Amino acid sequence: MASSTETSAQPDRPPRPNTAFRQLRGRRSPAEFAALVRRAAREIGERVSCDARYVGRVEAGEIRCPNYAYERVFLHMFPGRTLTDLGFAPRSAVRGRAARPAAPARERSGPAPAAREQPRGHPYDRPRLYDPHPHDPYRPDEPDENDPLNHEESDVLRRAFMTGGGATMAAAALGPLGLTTDASAAGTPRRPGTTEAAAVEEAVRRIRVLDDQHGADGLYRHAAQPLRLAYELLDAGATRQSTADRLHSGAGELAISVGWLAHDSGRFDDARSHYAEALATARMTGDAALEAHAFCNTAFLARDAGRPREAVRAAQAAQRAARPLGSPRLMSLLALREAGGWAGLADRAGCRQAMARAQALFARGESDTDPEWMSFYGQAELAGLEAQCWSTLGDWWRAARHARRAADLQDPHFTRNIALYTAELADDLARDGRPDEAASAGLRVLELLAQVQSSRIQTMLAGTARVLLPHRRASGVSEFLERHASVPRPRQV
Repeated sequence: MASSTETSAQPDRPPRPNTAFRQLRGRRSPAEFAALVRRAAREIGERVSCDARYVGRVEAGEIRCPNYAYERVFLHMFPGRTLTDLGFAPRSAVRGRAARPAAPARERSGPAPAAREQPRGHPYDRPRLYDPHPHDPYRPDEPDENDPLNHEESDVLRRAFMTGGGATMAAAALGPLGLTTDASAAGTPRRPGTTEAAAVEEAVRRIRVLDDQHGADGLYRHAAQPLRLAYELLDAGATRQSTADRLHSGAGELAISVGWLAHDSGRFDDARSHYAEALATARMTGDAALEAHAFCNTAFLARDAGRPREAVRAAQAAQRAARPLGSPRLMSLLALREAGGWAGLADRAGCRQAMARAQALFARGESDTDPEWMSFYGQAELAGLEAQCWSTLGDWWRAARHARRAADLQDPHFTRNIALYTAELADDLARDGRPDEAASAGLRVLELLAQVQSSRIQTMLAGTARVLLPHRRASGVSEFLERHASVPRPRQV
């Protein structure tokens, strides 16, 4: 997502140095320590592009939580320690938008502190895990009275997304932050500021975390109200252009997140509408990152909806928008979206060329320009998308090989993706004439469905069950079919 400069009445707190990580480096230079990190990565089969600059950013507190590849490497290097022991923040606190730069000094003017707008970036972009000085009033274990999203309100947001419904959820999730668009409630509503922008960004972050763990079906019906309120905020008009830009970007990302929930729960028409809404928002503000993200999801949806030529065109449009952003990982993902379209067109050569391009771009490693929403895209997702391409082309053996690798590589946090890759594996094995292995994989998916609600995954399992029906006597197949038949079907809301 493209960022824009935000104004603030007071400067935001600077990042707090990660002293724990600095102590672990010892007397080694940052470059020497980076070399050790790369060597440790090779020992466990990871690929990280660690250099002295990355080490410096970690120690300066700019990187509050490493991505999953770095996490595995650091925990391998320092067995017995947790990310918290290494001075990092919990992952659940940073899944969402990237931190934003501080406002230029010339813009830092405004009302008295009691009435000021909050600094740009949601409070989880502030380092919280450090050794507090006894005289430091900003403690990690206490709510910050200056945070628009303090600890108590974050708990409200989490509970609201899991148990709330409709307007009740929206009020619980956004109301505590001072967000209102109802003119009758208090005469003339105040124009939105950074507090409201932070609320929109928090909604995006919360949706992504919960979807990673639980899938879309239980979330979609709760997410439409915050999206409506976000666009009402845009209509109300922010007091500052920088805040308006931030609201547009946040609302666009929220539209994509809600669209994905619709997509994953089988509501393709709703998803298409939400993605189109995000794309229109991106075009109005010239937000290339948001445009690339919207086209990326549109390509994925078109492939799933049986419109492969549209998938190719959307993926190519996403690549044109993303090229100036300078993120090889983003371009890699978009190449795989294009590959999925070529596979749907039965163009094996076009699909293989796009996959080869995706692999080459992925091998360039991570970059500071990688969008925050791409935290899911690692070796596991790369293998999983390749599996989908081979499956569409009818090469079941190759598809199963990639799906198995994806499930093995996936970080445990992404429960939904583990279930997805394993469901892909079960279907590919069944179609490749290996019913016993398919049934075993299918049973693993059924166990995960206690945690994951995804119509997409259930639809895949239903297809696998149909393929396995003639093989009831094969080992494990009868058990899988019986257990699958007893699983409640998703209810469209």
